[in-house]
Amino acid sequence: MKALIIDDNDIARTTLMHLAKQIPNLTITNEFSNAIEAYNYLQSNHVDLIFLDIEMPEMNGIELTKNLSEKNTIIIFTSSKKEYALEAFDLNIADYILKPIIPSRFLQAINKAQVIIESRKDNIEISKDEFLFIRDSNITRRLKLDDIFYAEAMGDYVKFHTKEKMFAIHGKMKTAEERLPKSNFIRVHRSYIISLSKIDTLQDGGIMINGKFIPVSDAYRKILNNKMNIF
Repeated sequence: MKALIIDDNDIARTTLMHLAKQIPNLTITNEFSNAIEAYNYLQSNHVDLIFLDIEMPEMNGIELTKNLSEKNTIIIFTSSKKEYALEAFDLNIADYILKPIIPSRFLQAINKAQVIIESRKDNIEISKDEFLFIRDSNITRRLKLDDIFYAEAMGDYVKFHTKEKMFAIHGKMKTAEERLPKSNFIRVHRSYIISLSKIDTLQDGGIMINGKFIPVSDAYRKILNNKMNIF
């Protein structure tokens, strides 16, 4: 996560820099004491997060936020005054930290920023071909790939079926197909991706997995037959 510090107070910038160095995967790419200089920098440089003071000469933090062309940049306001909080949160910022900034409050703000970044990513991510991380009711859950029997398309959602339950995740089958390891998962129909290790029987027109008949379309049948180790 790349971040920028904008504050006209030298001590405040030093404090933020010190706190940021203690957070893994957080890199301060630059710091500015002037919002206009920061604005010019941001025209050609992308950052994920900005720590932004409000009361600054020439252009204040709220004005800078309104003028940013990159609306996905996460803003954390840092201010010694409470009265700007309502206007600040109307700009859809991540957090508003009162100075002096203490480590626990800084960490809380960073956690909020990380949640926002994760929520913007694809809903499906694979880690080391062992787990699937899915967003389920605003909670990121770890689902073992070995527990997945099959994936099923349902409009703008993909349903992951396990022995115990089903998870409906907002996303496309194409994304699921790209992310699931091809060593064990194969698409057999425009609406189904199955786990080869979970196939019970193969029959005319489809396969059986955990008591569920899953159709196999002609377009995918040859690929499936080649994958299966039939004696």
